[in-house]
Amino acid sequence: MPRRFLVAYFREEESLLTAVRAVRAMGLKVYDVFAPYPIHQLSAAMGIRKSRLPLATLFGALTGLLVAIGFQFYANVLDWPLNVGGKPDNSTLAFIPITFELTILFGGLITVAALLLRTRLFPGKQENLLAEGVTDDVFALVLRRSDLRVVAGAPWPTDVRKVLDACGADDICETESQ
Repeated sequence: MPRRFLVAYFREEESLLTAVRAVRAMGLKVYDVFAPYPIHQLSAAMGIRKSRLPLATLFGALTGLLVAIGFQFYANVLDWPLNVGGKPDNSTLAFIPITFELTILFGGLITVAALLLRTRLFPGKQENLLAEGVTDDVFALVLRRSDLRVVAGAPWPTDVRKVLDACGADDICETESQ
């Protein structure tokens, strides 16, 4: 079932930020914003909360730490204890380099896996740009048409168009996407 979107095009980042703030002040949810370069105030204007990706990194790092210590303890103490130079079997100082390396490795791998899963990126995925020219020099604000009706007391799309025009939109059009 195709989804319908309202796309507003802008030439300047200030107009885009003004439009995002105005749409959010109306109580509407911004589906997406496209820009040719990062805009630092955009996350706050869209109401995007901080990423939980560092928690995945912490989980991966702690997993690597526990796997490294557990495996080294098992191998050196339980499975194959060797008396080398009178050192104790569970010599913690000897475990540090491998533990550090596996902590970094697991943290990095889990972070990449969480990022790819969260963003739904996978090999062979087709890009789905809702607005033409956004990778060149155009800023675009995308509103999902169903969100305009779902929000209690939400204005009709004609009111949204008026607000976007007042914010300096160059063009406003409707598009469909899978």
